[in-house]
Formats: sequence, C-alpha cells, structure tokens
Amino acid sequence: MDSRSLLLPPARLERWVENFGAGHGGCEIAVAQGALTGTGGDGSTFTAHLPFGRSYGNSADVDGFVAACAPPSPWGILLVRKGGFAVARLEADRIAESKVGQRHVQGRTKAGGQSQQRFARRRDNQAREAYAAAAGHAARILDAEMVLVTGGDRDAIGVVLEDPRLRSLAEWVVEPFLAVPDPRRSVLESAIADAMSVRMSVTNT
Repeated sequence: MDSRSLLLPPARLERWVENFGAGHGGCEIAVAQGALTGTGGDGSTFTAHLPFGRSYGNSADVDGFVAACAPPSPWGILLVRKGGFAVARLEADRIAESKVGQRHVQGRTKAGGQSQQRFARRRDNQAREAYAAAAGHAARILDAEMVLVTGGDRDAIGVVLEDPRLRSLAEWVVEPFLAVPDPRRSVLESAIADAMSVRMSVTNT
C-alpha cells in the first residue's frame, strides 16, 4: 500500500474525487468521524478533513463538503520564528491587514566559557525583542476572539500568545499547526492558502 498526505484547495476537490473514482473502480462516499471519506472499488481510500479544525457532519456528498470549507470572516494567521514573524487579518479569503517583520537573531557560536554565555544572552535578548514585536503587531491587527491559524515554531508561538493582550486569543487557535520557514510575504501568502485547504489522507492499494 502507498499512503500520502496532501493539501487541496476546495475548488479542486470535486475533480479530484472524480479522478480518484476513475482510477480506482468507482468511489463510495461516506462521512465518518467528522470527515468525508471515499472508498474505491479496488479498496483504495481517502479521508478529507475540513480546514480550520472543523468537523464535518452533513450529507455524504462533495458539494456539501466544499460548501462547508468556506473560511470564517474574519479570521487570523500568526507565524513566528526567531528570524521573523508574519500576522494577517482576513475577511474570508481576502487579506484585510497584515504585517511581516524580520529580526536578526545571531546564530550559535563555537566559542566557550564566558564568550559563549554572553553570546547566549545576546541571542535570548534578540529573540525576546522579536517575539515582543510579533505580539505588538498581533495585538493591533487581530481581534480578541477570532479563529486563529498559527505556524512557524511552536515554542515561539507559545511565548507570543502569553502576552497579556493575546491570552484570550490563544483559546481560538485551531489545528493544524503550519510548519513554515522564517516568515516572508511569500511565506505568509502560501500559509494562508494552506490554511484554507482540505487536508487529504490517501491510501492506494
């Protein structure tokens, strides 16, 4: 068996299911454990999960599932790593406001003793400054209660969401967590597309 995972824009799901059925001897659609599932005539299967951590419990048809994929309005995305951050507020699929920032955080040093300790303290201070900047812009751009997609580095996100201005927002964070490199504008745009995509698990016999 061959198993794989992929992210699929909702608009492409209907054609994808048609191709799955054509290649696997038909396709029987069902709903199970909050997801849309498909079983081919040859035993191959797929499972489709809604974006934004939602559970699907409506009729077993692709059109109904795609309709349920519509993004909330508003919602937010927050990406944080030591080297930078990106935050955006979205109205459905449109960016209403955003901010991307880079912060220089020194790499590790091979020096030992006091030099290494000073270097470590400097790195920690630079990281704290980066996280403080991310928290400040997040507090300005995001609402206190909105669906929030996060990504980057989990520890860094945890530190930012501990900011008193953002603590209530932490309760609105949904899965999945997005693994992204140091945020840039292109990284933010790609992460937004991923956040709105259907999470597919496919097993081919």
